[in-house]
Amino acid sequence: MNSSQTTADAATWLEQPLDPDRQIIDPHHHLGRKWGHPTYLLPEFLADITRGHNILGTVCVESTAMYRRAGPEEFRTIGETEFCNGVAAMSASGLYGPTLVCAGIVGYVDFTLGDQIRPVLENHIVAGNGRFKGIRIIAAWDEFEGLQNPWARSPGRLSDPVFHKGFAHLAPLGLSFESWLYFTQLHELLGLAVAFPETVIVVNHLGGPIGVGPYAENRTKHLVVWKDRMRALSRHPNVFVKAGGLGMPHFGLGFERSQKPKSEQLAPVWRPYIETCIELFGVERCMFESNFPPDGKTCDYGVLWNTLKRISADYSEDEKDALFRKTAASVYRLNDL
Repeated sequence: MNSSQTTADAATWLEQPLDPDRQIIDPHHHLGRKWGHPTYLLPEFLADITRGHNILGTVCVESTAMYRRAGPEEFRTIGETEFCNGVAAMSASGLYGPTLVCAGIVGYVDFTLGDQIRPVLENHIVAGNGRFKGIRIIAAWDEFEGLQNPWARSPGRLSDPVFHKGFAHLAPLGLSFESWLYFTQLHELLGLAVAFPETVIVVNHLGGPIGVGPYAENRTKHLVVWKDRMRALSRHPNVFVKAGGLGMPHFGLGFERSQKPKSEQLAPVWRPYIETCIELFGVERCMFESNFPPDGKTCDYGVLWNTLKRISADYSEDEKDALFRKTAASVYRLNDL
């Protein structure tokens, strides 16, 4: 296939932006380079976000990349924060366009350090130069081989008393917590919400409903369980939700295995998941996310935002502003956005 054919094929799944003046903060994307994964740095991200949508700024979330290669083990993850802050400084120069990329940074620490976590968190804050906002843990674990993740070492991680001891240091430092986990683990996150009501907790990717492997059968039954557990979380005002991630394979929607879909195709399929979370948490505690580059397996960045705009088309102006910008600005304290 020659380059002109490739360009023509790509153009078939690009779209003109809907509601192009809509102000957006993208509260969840990744940047980095690591072995075995495609490189996704500022040039690649800029190529994605230049689709005509009004992206004011972004929050870069840890992806276990760009760690320091030397020094004490517990401090090596600070390398990712340093890297993101460097990207943020480049972006803030204005030489790379109007979007403030990495206006917020969410990093990683090992909570099993217990009380020894404090200096690590403080060093992340210094490295972030005012942009470091919180910590994320990848806890998505399941017995089914197709759902296992090398960074989720074992089940019950968020319930560990030592983990809780480290967790207790977040709120005093003004840091939030978020996690990517499956709906089968939401009770662990509920335990954190109950034990630490003063800590802002952000549920990634709609709380991880699953539609593959053993969960492909009786999907309705599993979605009822997911909704019940999300409802329990919604009763705690310190819990927020990122509405997105639906382009990842574990949802079992199948688009990543087919020709890139249009937003008209995606919207009716994504709508029930997203509207369930908005119904439970309200727009004040929900924020739309891109989750790029993982969601790029399903669709283009611009198509993703068009899909979310279609889903929210009948919402009021205030509701749209909350979902696309205001909730993220509040949670991540992005006062200039």
